[in-house]
Amino acid sequence: MNNKARRAQIIGTGLIGGSVALALRNDGWHVTGRDIDESRADRAQELGVIDEIGTDSDADVTFVAVPASALEDGITEALQQTKGIVTDTGSVKTAVARSFSDPRFIPGHPMAGSEQDGVDGADQRIFDGAVWVLTPTEGTDDLALRDLQTVVSSMGCDVVTMAPERHDALVAIVSHVPHLTAASLMCLADDRALDDAPLLRLAAGGFRDMTRIAAGHPDIWLDICEENREAIVTVLDEFADRIHQIRGIVADSDRSGLTNVLSQARRARTNLPSRYVRPQDLIEVRIPIPDRKGQIANITMLAADCDVNVADIEVAHSTEGAQGVLVLIVARAEVQRFLAALAGQGYKPTTRELA
Repeated sequence: MNNKARRAQIIGTGLIGGSVALALRNDGWHVTGRDIDESRADRAQELGVIDEIGTDSDADVTFVAVPASALEDGITEALQQTKGIVTDTGSVKTAVARSFSDPRFIPGHPMAGSEQDGVDGADQRIFDGAVWVLTPTEGTDDLALRDLQTVVSSMGCDVVTMAPERHDALVAIVSHVPHLTAASLMCLADDRALDDAPLLRLAAGGFRDMTRIAAGHPDIWLDICEENREAIVTVLDEFADRIHQIRGIVADSDRSGLTNVLSQARRARTNLPSRYVRPQDLIEVRIPIPDRKGQIANITMLAADCDVNVADIEVAHSTEGAQGVLVLIVARAEVQRFLAALAGQGYKPTTRELA
């Protein structure tokens, strides 16, 4: 992309669309936005979230940040009206990925949010340290994927690339069922409070932290639970089994069993991945790749499979022959397993210290 004249378009100027617009404007982009509700677009311009209202046919990238019911129409319009990259911000990816084969469209999901509603709650900081999942398809253009990864990384996100179906199965565990769990706990407490008024006054930090996400707007969850129904039900069944297991442990006063469960949970929580922010924690991996469609997607998906964080990505084209070099910046502590995985797929990577 031309850094001197970067232009973005936001379709849907709500919380996420507005936050994307703020992050891009802060990085020097010219941002045009529109919304089906004209008053929301007006408010976005009034707040300085977007530069202007309307359609930008010269947009390098368009983010479609609308409810699931309007997503396909928004993507179709963006592909028809621009020649740049088009992505979306929906929480479920399989259906939308199957609906479009245009190489410029790359489904995406920023795993960030806030209890705030609408553009008044927009805040570019919600992306700092957040994971942004991209789910390219077989038809995705490699260079478009590379460019979008760079744009998303510039917002402060960790970019993870995976297949749409895999994304939906995993977010059911880490996003969708947790929200339903928080909602269930909050409803349980609310119901009990009808008979015991002081109950909610006793809700201390732990309960508030655990149920914070239950404050999210209900409407978006209706679409999510419908679109990702099968994966969510599967995880709910597994979660119910876990709760039943813990119930038995507590009922039987099984101190050893309870210690095992709590220790496993503590260990897993402590080992959740963190971002690498110091240059000395990073190393450059250079991977010769053939000039063949899908190479960037294959390698970045392999990185996700290996639980390797990709901090930056670029392609160095060869002046001779049908080959280039894919350059990834990854965490030093993770590089050996990534190199092994690459070698296992027939690639011949090398490493280089960051200058």
